[in-house]
Amino acid sequence: MIVDARGHRCPTPSLKLQKALRGAPPGSRATLLATDPMARIDVPFLMSGLGGRVVSVEESGGVLTIVVETPAAQTG
Repeated sequence: MIVDARGHRCPTPSLKLQKALRGAPPGSRATLLATDPMARIDVPFLMSGLGGRVVSVEESGGVLTIVVETPAAQTG
C-alpha cells in the first residue's frame, strides 16, 4: 500500500501512515511518500511504538520514500 503525504508537515505523514496500517495483516508493508524531512525521525519512532520496523528510507528530488513493515504474527 502507498500512503501519499507529500506536501504535509509532521505529524500528518505519521498519522496518515498509522491510520493506513490499522487492521493491516501481520508482516504487511507500506510505503510512505513524504516531503517533510521530520518524517525521517517521526516514522521510525512511530514504528518502534507499534512494534514494527522501517525497512528502507530513500530520498530523491526532495521526496522521502519510507518503506515500513508491521509486526509479524505471534507464534506459539
